[in-house]
Amino acid sequence: MGLAILLCVFGVGVIVGAPVAFAMGIAAAAAFWYEGFPMLITFQRATAGVSVFSLLAIPFFVFAGEIMLHGGIAQRLVKLASALVGHFKGGLAMVNIFSSMLFGGISGSAVADISALGSLLIPVMKERGYRPDFAVNVTVTSSIAGIVIPPSHNMIIFAVAAGGGISVSKLFMAGVIPGILMCVCLAVAAYILSVKHKYPAEPFPGWGEVARSSVDALPGFMTAVIIVGGTLSGVFTVTESGAFGAIYAVLLTKFYYRSLSWDAFMKSVTGAVRTTSMVMILIAFASSFAYLLALYQVPAELSNLLVSISDNPIIILLMINLILLILGMIMDMAALILICTPIFLPIAKGLGMDPVQFGIMMLVNLGLGLCTPPVGTCLFVGCAVGKIKIEQALKTIWPFYLAILAALLLVTFVPQFSLWLPSLYE
Repeated sequence: MGLAILLCVFGVGVIVGAPVAFAMGIAAAAAFWYEGFPMLITFQRATAGVSVFSLLAIPFFVFAGEIMLHGGIAQRLVKLASALVGHFKGGLAMVNIFSSMLFGGISGSAVADISALGSLLIPVMKERGYRPDFAVNVTVTSSIAGIVIPPSHNMIIFAVAAGGGISVSKLFMAGVIPGILMCVCLAVAAYILSVKHKYPAEPFPGWGEVARSSVDALPGFMTAVIIVGGTLSGVFTVTESGAFGAIYAVLLTKFYYRSLSWDAFMKSVTGAVRTTSMVMILIAFASSFAYLLALYQVPAELSNLLVSISDNPIIILLMINLILLILGMIMDMAALILICTPIFLPIAKGLGMDPVQFGIMMLVNLGLGLCTPPVGTCLFVGCAVGKIKIEQALKTIWPFYLAILAALLLVTFVPQFSLWLPSLYE
């Protein structure tokens, strides 16, 4: 009965439009009350959920990404991408995808990616004859690269949800190839559609412009090098790397590029505080919710259910992916990582899947949920930036969905995509 109360209260909260964090918190409080526990337990579990040292890296990562967004780094990355791939058929679509790969690897945020690159590229693509829905769909789906390519605060959340036994450094390394693979799949889909609709190719600016753009963008790449390199080398912890990366981003944009104004700095601070607050509230109440799921033995029961349906590892992994895809359509990504990791990670490990590979599979999977209604945050932001209706984007987004699904299947069933780089680090 307690489990029914937990799930029903949570479901009602989501249906009526309550924030997912508060829906989980209220559901947890109702279940604790039914079981006769003091209400204080709800907040004790929530506090314990955020009392993890590695979570301190999240505000630094988010702040560094906001500085990159408002400090002029995005424009330089777009210029570099345009010089490198703009001369292909549908060149601006390629520029969009390649820019997302570069900027996502620095900001670590899909929404920041859309806000920065979408504002720059979607209007230009419209002017060059690209359909508005195509421009929005390319921007929205390629933004997922920011979730998979390191540094990504979602990787830290996954490591915490997994019980702290997974190296964040290995997760960083594991995300590189899948992130690039996903962008390549999207580029193939964009190229096919560009040929079909006869979208133009941009003139090649020459290798001199490529060199100048590379030199101009290189200091921005050093933000990711500091964060990822410092962590991998063991010189810094993840939190320290995030702090140094944020400091470097401020100094770079203020004194080297001279593009960070006071207003832009305050927007970065405000955005970082807002995002960090939302993430931390989600982590806190999801911890209480996940504690009750464990108390009611939901992971074990679900594992038994999946095994009873099939003992074929391929079928079970496909079912896990399907469940995650469905949940990703209706819930926030951070909350799902915290709730689903304790449930599905033991099942995946029982099938012989490496926890690091499972983490990357989950991030790619749930990233697709950010592009899918009814809770598709990235889709909503992209449509707002592109000034089109969601229904208009959904009619033509399916080739890009298929591209991401192809990358997801490769990550799921070919371990080398995720595990080759971490194996070199060992």
